[in-house]
Amino acid sequence: IMKLYIYCEEENFSALAASFENEIESDTDLSAEIAIVDEAEIRRLNNQTRGVDAVTDVLSYPSLDGIFGVKIQKKSFPLEVDDDGRLFIGSIAICRKRAEEQAAEYGHGISREMNYLAAHGVCHLLGYDHIDDGDKAVMRAKEERVLAKIGAVRQ
Repeated sequence: IMKLYIYCEEENFSALAASFENEIESDTDLSAEIAIVDEAEIRRLNNQTRGVDAVTDVLSYPSLDGIFGVKIQKKSFPLEVDDDGRLFIGSIAICRKRAEEQAAEYGHGISREMNYLAAHGVCHLLGYDHIDDGDKAVMRAKEERVLAKIGAVRQ
């Protein structure tokens, strides 16, 4: 079974990473990194990479193209293998302040919101998107399925 490893210095996302195990078709283990940042940093990143001068909750930077809906094969991405031999799927930035505000707004805990934002980011790294309603429904279903596995469901 493929394993997903999420590297994050500020938070432990190992349960979330494990909840993706039967959700991804891959011939190798995968890795991603998450940085927990402040409002100034997420605004800077959003402006620099998307041309949007605003604070946001989560940003995703996929490193693999064309992987949505297909089996991810290590041989297809030889330059994205990390030091541990895992295929690096990308980076995610999460703004803790926005996560705290959203948790309060939605009436659930910070842990649920942080795990939701991380799951949302990982889905983007895997090629999911929410530009139209059909794609959004597919992505939401994946997010809710992995969150349910760790008990981080909507209240």
